[in-house]
Amino acid sequence: MPQISALPTDLSTRVEPSPLREYHVAPTRVLWQSKHGVAHADTLLTAAPGQIGLSETVPPCTLTASAKRGPASVLIDFGRELHGYIELFCPGRESKEPTPIRVRFGESASEAMAELGEKGAQNDHALRDLRVHLPWMGKIRVGPSGFRFVRLDALDPAQPVILAQVRAVLVVRDLPKHGSFRCSDDRLNRIWETGAYTVHLNLQEYLWDGIKRDRLVWIGDMHPETSTVNAVFGHTDCVTRSLDLTRERTPPDQWMNGISSYSMWWVLIHEQWWLHHGDRAYLKQQAPYLRVLLAKFAALVGPDGHEKLDGWRFLDWPSSPNQTGVTAGLQALLVLTLDAGERLARALKDTATARLCAAAAARARPVVLDANGSKSAAALQVLAGQRDAGEAAATVLKPGGAQGVSTFYGYYVLNALGRAGEITPALDLIRTYWGAMLDRGATTFWEDFDLAWLKGSGRIDELPKRGEKDLHGDYGAYCYEKFRHSLCHGWASGPTAWLSEYILGVQPAAPGCARVKIAPQLGDLTWAEGTYPTPRGPLHVRHDRLPSGKIRTRIKAPKGVKIVR
Repeated sequence: MPQISALPTDLSTRVEPSPLREYHVAPTRVLWQSKHGVAHADTLLTAAPGQIGLSETVPPCTLTASAKRGPASVLIDFGRELHGYIELFCPGRESKEPTPIRVRFGESASEAMAELGEKGAQNDHALRDLRVHLPWMGKIRVGPSGFRFVRLDALDPAQPVILAQVRAVLVVRDLPKHGSFRCSDDRLNRIWETGAYTVHLNLQEYLWDGIKRDRLVWIGDMHPETSTVNAVFGHTDCVTRSLDLTRERTPPDQWMNGISSYSMWWVLIHEQWWLHHGDRAYLKQQAPYLRVLLAKFAALVGPDGHEKLDGWRFLDWPSSPNQTGVTAGLQALLVLTLDAGERLARALKDTATARLCAAAAARARPVVLDANGSKSAAALQVLAGQRDAGEAAATVLKPGGAQGVSTFYGYYVLNALGRAGEITPALDLIRTYWGAMLDRGATTFWEDFDLAWLKGSGRIDELPKRGEKDLHGDYGAYCYEKFRHSLCHGWASGPTAWLSEYILGVQPAAPGCARVKIAPQLGDLTWAEGTYPTPRGPLHVRHDRLPSGKIRTRIKAPKGVKIVR
C-alpha cells in the first residue's frame, strides 16, 4: 500500500484511501410539520455555509416539545433518493447540555413517519430510527442509510431543538458516466437515467443490492447490476472486489449466498465481464475455483439430462410459489451456465473442463420443462436456446403485459422479447411497469413492484390521504413486506442495460470489445443515440428511421474496436 505523505508515518502505513466521495445536498421542502412547537421551519431550506458561527443571520428553526401535546416535528424532503447521512448544525443556546432528538429516515414520506414495528418499519442493516444528542454550538452526523425523507422530533419539553441548518451527505463513488442514451421517447430516457442512478447509489465499497436493506453482496442481484455498470460506467473494481469477496467466502462445495442459482450467476457475470473488459490476468485468477465449480455443475446433470440442484431453489421472489416454473427456470439457467463455462474454459485453454461442460449442456438442453406460465422461467428457456423466442413471446411473455414480471427477472423477459424481435412490446413493458414507479414519485427503482398496487394508492413522495392506500407501507411480500421494502434495489435496473443493448444495439462480440456487434432495433421509436463504454473508449452511435422505414446508422468507434453487423 502506498504511503500518504501528509499523514504521520506511523499512520500512513495503516490507512487505505476510500473509493467513495461525499457531496452535500440541501433539502427541497418541508413536507409536513406538527401543529405545535415549530418555528422558522423554512430556515432549513435557506442556503447556509455549513459552519456554525457565534451568531446566525436568520432565525434558527426551533422545535419545542410539549408535555401535553408530545414531540414537535418536521418532515424534510431532499428531493431524490440518497445514500449517506444527514448533518444537523446546532447554534449556541442557553443550555450547553446535549439536547435529545429523534431522527427517522424514510425512502418514502410515510416510512419516515412510521414507528418501529409499524407496517414492517425496522432497523435492519442500517438504523433508520434512532435517538441522538445534539451538541452545543457544533454539528452532528447521523446515519448512514438509504433515504429521501427525514423526520426530526424534539423530545424533551425542557430542551428545545435549535437548528441553524440541515443537509444530507451523499456518499457515492465518483464514477464518470461513459455510457449514455437518448431517444424520441423522453419517458424511456428518464427510465434509462433512473436505472443508472439506482445502480450508482449501490456502488459503495462493494456492489450492494440495496442501500437501505440489505446493503450486502448478493451475486444473483449483481448480474443485472453488472449489465448496467457495463452500459453506463464501464470498468470499476467495485464489481471485481464483490465477485472475489463472495468467492473467497464460499468454498466451492457450498452455494454462493446459500443459493444454487447464485453460484450460476457468478459464472455468468464472469463471462459478461470477460467479454466487456478482456482482462485475461483477472480471468486466470478465477481458473482454480471455476474449474471445481463447473465440474460440480456438470455432475448435477443426470444421465437423463434433468438437473439435480440441491439447496435453496430460487429464481426470483414472485416465482417462488410456482415450483414447477422454478424447476423449468433452473434447468434453463444451468444450461446457460454450462455454455458460458465451456466458453470461459476454452479461453483459459482448459480443454478438459470445456468438454465436460459441453457434454453436460448437451444432455440438459433437450429437457424443456413446463414453465407453468412463469415469464421468468420462459425467458431463461429462450436465452438458453431451449425454446423458440417467437413461440415463448406469443404464449407466455406478452400475454398479460406486466403481469407476472418482477423488477429482477424483468431484465431477462426483456432480453427474450428482444431475441424474438418484439421490440415495441418490450418498450411498452418498460413504459408501463418501470414508468409507473416514476409516475408515483420514484427516483430509483424498487426491489419489486406490481401494477395491482396502484389501485387506490397514492405517491411515495406525499403522505397518504384519508382512505388512500399507502403504496410503500401496505404492499410487498416475502422478505420485502411493507416498509421493509427497498425502494432502491440495483437488480431493478435492467431497462438501462437493455435499452443500450437492444435499441442502441451494442453488444460485445469478442473479449475486451475487440469486436462489437451493432444491431439496432427501434421498435416504435423514430431515433436513438448514445454512447457505450469499451476499454478503448466510448463508442458513439446514432440511429434514425428514414421515411422508407429503413434505419440509418452512424457509428464513431474508438481505435481498436471492430464493428460487425
